[in-house]
Amino acid sequence: MKSKIKEEFLESAEVKRVFAEQSADQIAQVTERIIAALKQGRKVLLFGNGGSATDASHLAAELVGRYAKNRKALPAIALTTDQSVITSIGNDLGFSEIFSRQIEALGQKGDIAIAISTSGKSANVLKGVEAARAIGMVTIGFTGGDGGPLAARVDHAFIVPSKVTARIQETHITLGHVICGRVEEAFSESY
Repeated sequence: MKSKIKEEFLESAEVKRVFAEQSADQIAQVTERIIAALKQGRKVLLFGNGGSATDASHLAAELVGRYAKNRKALPAIALTTDQSVITSIGNDLGFSEIFSRQIEALGQKGDIAIAISTSGKSANVLKGVEAARAIGMVTIGFTGGDGGPLAARVDHAFIVPSKVTARIQETHITLGHVICGRVEEAFSESY
């Protein structure tokens, strides 16, 4: 058991190491784009299913509340948290519409949409991205494996080099934390 535990930690660290090597420049560019949008009064909408839904909520909380430093609250909404909205849309229009309908209601041109799907194949996430693009939002995808259809449909795709859902999710939350940390630095300097 002990060797398996160590193996999983080392595997997770290696996936993150490779991802960081491959993606550091893109992470910096996308983070600058998020900072610019927030400074222009735009907001961040995040969405995904299952573990990705909780990542969306977690990252929205880091932006609205704080990540590590005191600074002004930043506008971020997880489209995964309002049970009345999600269940009414799911019941009346279908589960595939739960994110696109909210984006239609809340999104504006220049806002940021962060779509999270480990496989990149979730129909409701893909529809959410389509709705965001139609409005003129900047679209960012967190995915893994081969990226699935999501990678080709977003402006900026972060593809974790693993086929293991747990490793992908672990890297997604680290990616989100890194972005939140850099965003927070940009706003805490003037607070």
